[in-house]
Amino acid sequence: MLSVLRNRTYRRLFTAQVVALVGTGLATVALGLLAYDIAGKDAGSVLGTALAVKMVAYVAVAPAVGAVADRVPRRALMAGSDLVRAAVALLLPFVDQVWQVYVLVFLLQSASAAFTPTFQAVIPEVLPKEREYTQALSLSRLAYDLESLFSPALAAALLSLISYNWLFSGTVAGFLASAALVVSAVLPKPSAAPRTGSGYARATAGTRLFLASPRLRPLLALDLAVASAGAVVTVNTIVYVRDHLGRSAADVPLALGAYGAGSMIAALLLPRVLDRVTDRAVMLRAAFALAGVFVALGAVTAASAGAWRWPALLGTWAAFGAACSLVLTPAGRLIRGAAEPADRTAVFAAQFSLSHGCWLLTYPLAGWLGATAGLQSAVLVLGSATLGSGVLAARLWPSDEAPDATAGAPPGVSHGAGSPQPHEHTDLPDEHPHLIGAQRTSGGWRHAHRPLPDGLHAGAH
Repeated sequence: MLSVLRNRTYRRLFTAQVVALVGTGLATVALGLLAYDIAGKDAGSVLGTALAVKMVAYVAVAPAVGAVADRVPRRALMAGSDLVRAAVALLLPFVDQVWQVYVLVFLLQSASAAFTPTFQAVIPEVLPKEREYTQALSLSRLAYDLESLFSPALAAALLSLISYNWLFSGTVAGFLASAALVVSAVLPKPSAAPRTGSGYARATAGTRLFLASPRLRPLLALDLAVASAGAVVTVNTIVYVRDHLGRSAADVPLALGAYGAGSMIAALLLPRVLDRVTDRAVMLRAAFALAGVFVALGAVTAASAGAWRWPALLGTWAAFGAACSLVLTPAGRLIRGAAEPADRTAVFAAQFSLSHGCWLLTYPLAGWLGATAGLQSAVLVLGSATLGSGVLAARLWPSDEAPDATAGAPPGVSHGAGSPQPHEHTDLPDEHPHLIGAQRTSGGWRHAHRPLPDGLHAGAH
């Protein structure tokens, strides 16, 4: 897997991603301590609101970024996002009002919503070979998981030597280093001209293309399945460990570490698995596995005593992490194969926005149900949502043998492969996002692109 790092451009971009993630992790710890200094016993409420602000920024800003991403040099957009994040981190130590925390968190996460989809859209062009791209996706998943384990430990070590305000300095340094690495990378030139149309059309094009494609629509259902499972882990781990099992606070990071370990193991194995098994098979089986893990969690939740409950919880959390990783990691391959290069940033931005919309729903649901109706009710509702999402994804996602899976592709051309094919659309409305940049003809709209398995080309000629 590490052989992909021989690519100089990708190595610099990946290092930029890792450094920025560490900076974000340090900022998260410092922000919690800052909230306690400002709000005292209400710090939990402040952090909960800040988390909601973060998700709102992700959901609202990412589509707008998709509208302008093809009009701004990608390297400048990513480096600029890092500089904005560094500036915000630089201001955080001077905050003394709760509302200031919310404003700065919104700005910080808005910059992240600009950086991440752009980064995701660039990697397929840097690594055009499918196996290398798969390895890059697995490395990115490993980076996220390692950051969740490494950053708190690093923060704890630093806090033994310095005050928490200095953690923000580490965050600033991380974002500045990320910006420098991005600027030093030589990115491929965009292979397509900027999309035309109104600002609204460009802002919504990614979402409309996402929802129009039979191979992308299931991702939204799968995102909800992952968010349902992840919310239980993120929100209720401390409740399970401290209240339900009666264990010490030191066991909370062990439980979260089990989730991260499961995710990392799956990410390490995934490139070899995808050499033999289709994305559809891996992702759908993992989604149904998540529903099965909820059954195991229900047994742990129902048990009121027994030494077996602690190792069972660790195993359940590890299984959640592995299944979530198997669903999330291949998603980039689907977008890469179903979207034209000119549309990738917009579609990645749509995926970023829609997936975080799912988290915005499941975070409060997991917390509210666990606190008011009990953990068993939370397991039942979110487990049912996971199972329903898996069933919906299976129904929405055409199998590889389905007739519309290769719509528009000439014989012998694999999904998303081939040279640009001129064709005309006579059955799509004028405002359809797929027609952005197409030329008007007497019978419809004409343009050229490589064959796409998006279900829109059965009648194109």
